[in-house]
Amino acid sequence: MAKESGIVFIGNKPPMSYVMAVITSLSASNAKEITLKARGRAITTAVDTAEITRSRFIKDLKVSKISIGTEEMPAREGENRARMVSTMEITLTKK
Repeated sequence: MAKESGIVFIGNKPPMSYVMAVITSLSASNAKEITLKARGRAITTAVDTAEITRSRFIKDLKVSKISIGTEEMPAREGENRARMVSTMEITLTKK
């Protein structure tokens, strides 16, 4: 997940893997806030993770901030130009 506390990077794993990371991070560090960061197709997993965590596990968790953006990714091998990838950060705060 992440070496920095308070940030969970979302990738290709199932949403429940990230839900467990969020719960562990919030309880272990006694933090009040955690940020989910995702790019491209992982954005849907980040939204699922936030909603599953809020509705099933930590009822007093709320979405305090959502920021969206675009990053320029370098060209892959065989491609001739860079591509743009959507990004999203969801900040969850414990009441």
